[in-house]
Amino acid sequence: MFAELISQNGNEVTVQFTVKLTGIMLNDEQSLQQSLNEAGQVAMKPMLEQFDTNGEPVRINGIKHTVRDRLPQTYETPYGPVKVQRNSYQTSKGGRSYVPLEIDGRMVLNSTPRYAQIVSGKYARFGADAICEDLLECNGRNLSRNYAKKLSDFVGSIAGCYESEWDYDLPPLDASVHSISLGLDGTCMLMHKDGWREAMCGSIAFYDKQGERLHTIYCSATPEYGKEKFKAKLSCEIQRVKDKFPDVLYVGLADGAKDNWTFLEKYTKRLLLDFYHAREYISKAASAIFGRDIKGKVAWVDDWSSRLKHKQGSPGRFLKELENRRANLDKKNFIERDEEIRQVITYYKNHKDKMSYSSYLKNNLAIGSGVTEAACKVLIKQRMCISGSRWKDEGASCVLALRSLKLTKGRWQQFWAYTMRHGCTLN
Repeated sequence: MFAELISQNGNEVTVQFTVKLTGIMLNDEQSLQQSLNEAGQVAMKPMLEQFDTNGEPVRINGIKHTVRDRLPQTYETPYGPVKVQRNSYQTSKGGRSYVPLEIDGRMVLNSTPRYAQIVSGKYARFGADAICEDLLECNGRNLSRNYAKKLSDFVGSIAGCYESEWDYDLPPLDASVHSISLGLDGTCMLMHKDGWREAMCGSIAFYDKQGERLHTIYCSATPEYGKEKFKAKLSCEIQRVKDKFPDVLYVGLADGAKDNWTFLEKYTKRLLLDFYHAREYISKAASAIFGRDIKGKVAWVDDWSSRLKHKQGSPGRFLKELENRRANLDKKNFIERDEEIRQVITYYKNHKDKMSYSSYLKNNLAIGSGVTEAACKVLIKQRMCISGSRWKDEGASCVLALRSLKLTKGRWQQFWAYTMRHGCTLN
């Protein structure tokens, strides 16, 4: 051992460690890391023991418990495994054991809170194999992939269990909130038995008066029929925001799926179709109208996209343009081209009351659902669609709960503060 406990006075612990220098920088850095880990293990022993009792009887919910046994237990820490003796309690009638060191020390399984925070935070970003490699290279810590998953899944279960109870505060914002955009969308992930299924993602974006985004809350759920679990999660998040900002302008911003509007109209009457989806349909119509005339197609798309974005009443005028173009189609591939234009006409008729882009731009309000689409990518695709990944619902739910906390600024730290306050038990 290169580290030893020198003294322990009250709540102060002094540890001494030695580093052997070889004259090769990389070797010396690795030696320092090893010595730091050993010093950490030495310091962790009294740190853990401070949460144990002296063996006296204790009362839990008014019921007397006495020591059943005092046995050694190994706990995982950021510096390595540490073995300590700890008391285990039971009532005179037996039943569930109570270990003060683990309860009061807020142990997560047999891991210290900090180690659980490190491992689960990494698991939110990448797979178990990558975590093991990263911890060994950066921290000199050996970790099995099974334990990395088990520990992270447990932390994710805690996050999911209390997500409707623990109210997270917003981080400090650089300006006053002028508008809040609500959005939801889906993207596919590979499930273990069901193949590719649609997972849902929601975003609540806060904007200042100039239209600059101040903060975003992310929400997600694994694939499900009916999307009720996801809708309940997003509804809870939206209601909390509306309670804090009752007088702010809310905008429901999404693509053309009818189910999106059914959900969003419960929270705002200001519904806006994502501008870039509307523009895609202009391009679709142009392909049917102009065929191989690329120059004519590009000019027509740019012209109508600009009108739609900046001129009031453009959706109605565009519909008249489509009807005229459809009436004057030549006979070449008439049926296919006529059907494509008809589909665009139907789309615009269904959504023209949600295309007031010019007035939104004048008020510095968002007109694109890029925040939600980006959330689908960073929240779901980047982690859940790693090559070779296939998910069971329980494991996927844990990872998405972790990622939502990590990607929503300020929540990861608040989650661990709640955990330290309330403990690491599941309802």
